Amino acid sequence: MADEYVVGVDFGTLSGRALVVRVRDGAELGTAVCEYRHAVIEHELPATRAPLPPDWALQDPEDYLDVLRVAVPAAVRAAGIDPGEIIGIATDFTACTVLPSTADGTPLCRVPEFAGRPHAYPKLWKHHAAQPQADRITALAHERGEAWIGRYGGRISSEWEFAKGLQMLEEDPEIYTAAARFIEAADWIVWQLCGRETRNVCTAGYKGQHQDGAWPGTAYLTALNPGFADFTGKLAHPLSPLGGRAGDLTEQAARWTGLRPGIAVAVGNVDAHVTAPAAQAVGDGQLLAVMGTSTCHVMNAGRLAEVPGMCGVVDGGIISGSWGYEAGQSAVGDIFAWFVDNAVPAGYRDRAAARNLDPHEYLSELAGRQRVGEHGLVALDWLGGNRSVLVDHDLSGVLIGLTLATRPEDIYRALLEATAFGTRTIIESFNHAGVSVRELIVAGGLVRNSVLMQIYADVTGLPLSVLASQQGPALGSAIHAAVAAGAYPDVRAASAAMGRIDRAAYLPDPDRVAAYSALYAEYRALHDHFGRGGTEALHRLRRIRNTARKEVATT
Repeated sequence: MADEYVVGVDFGTLSGRALVVRVRDGAELGTAVCEYRHAVIEHELPATRAPLPPDWALQDPEDYLDVLRVAVPAAVRAAGIDPGEIIGIATDFTACTVLPSTADGTPLCRVPEFAGRPHAYPKLWKHHAAQPQADRITALAHERGEAWIGRYGGRISSEWEFAKGLQMLEEDPEIYTAAARFIEAADWIVWQLCGRETRNVCTAGYKGQHQDGAWPGTAYLTALNPGFADFTGKLAHPLSPLGGRAGDLTEQAARWTGLRPGIAVAVGNVDAHVTAPAAQAVGDGQLLAVMGTSTCHVMNAGRLAEVPGMCGVVDGGIISGSWGYEAGQSAVGDIFAWFVDNAVPAGYRDRAAARNLDPHEYLSELAGRQRVGEHGLVALDWLGGNRSVLVDHDLSGVLIGLTLATRPEDIYRALLEATAFGTRTIIESFNHAGVSVRELIVAGGLVRNSVLMQIYADVTGLPLSVLASQQGPALGSAIHAAVAAGAYPDVRAASAAMGRIDRAAYLPDPDRVAAYSALYAEYRALHDHFGRGGTEALHRLRRIRNTARKEVATT
């Protein structure tokens, strides 16, 4: 029997990647990347050059279609196979990345009269300008005793569907009214591939507050804002299980991708959650941290528990038959990139270049030579706000312990450690709620930094396993494509055959574990002081900044 192949497409923050995978063993045969022409729209709207307010993050959906037109055919060519041997395609997306559209799926930003309206565009996951709406959503849920709020750790994020939708209503009601659909990009791209609208259980559960077969009720929505009573009508659609077949590849999508029309198109999924089968992290207690610009933590468990500060727990949210838990950190790789882009002296860059190293590699090498605590610093990893466990995107970063002897590598290591401390905080929250974490598995671009990986093992005290692929989400999508095409009975079986993992690649060192426990105590003291009401300084500074920037934008 001839080999069969599938394509996984991973839509990230700045680019999309396609991967061709052999069905029988998960061998990766060809890959290609398409950079988004518009990247992240953060400062001004391209259509008008009008400045955007603080904390906005938009995208252009045409960039998503470019990935299908460019990356998929290129990956197939790189694989050197006959496109006729490909039996399925699956996609994953950042989340919550959500867009308003007409009833036929046309994004409102493509409607000529709305091209200059920011709320007509997809709001990227890191759009944090809806924090006031998120705070009201949370407060009202507690006031009314809404049962679903406990499934989200007691707080709703500004990153999610309801906060972004409420912001759209209150700031541009005409766009809100014109939006027949408010749809996750994960589902919108599947609609473009198969011509059939679907909604996946993952984004609906984690980002849309869909629990126990229902959305938040009309009375609750009306209490938020009378005009918001119809919001779930823009979301409502029968939900499809992960690994299911959404439909068949249309003739138009076949022309875009170079694939055969009629092959299986899998139900949409989220980049972090789809990575779990790629890393064979489908058992209870295996916490997968997908580390890139941000980090998403996902884990399966056989029991339902309400874990304070988590992003959500959803039945079948990662894999059918298990409760899927999600947590996260809003900025990780973004923090390291910020430091390198803004605070590394020219001399360091020159020394790195002389050794053919990029600044991250050079700083990591210098930081890796230090003993734990040698730099005398502690940082809070909130440069992009806090997703878990405080769920507050108006928080900001903190660095203490600076002296005139502090060097760039000291700060860089402190920032690496801060993200590890944030992950430890999440792990402890799971453990305290009775959802035990027994293994930490890491995927994503940051696994290549061995200094960072060892820090995570030492800070958490857990053996750290690593996904043995640089294409975790795309491989995970390919696994789901194989299931949707009928090559495997379920995702667990496909994961066992196609997933790839390097078990216990980094082991905690007992001496460093003990030293980090002392530093972690200082981190937690700062965490609780700045994040749990010891001071409102960070919130006050954010308000001062936003007021000043709005005044600049209007002059």
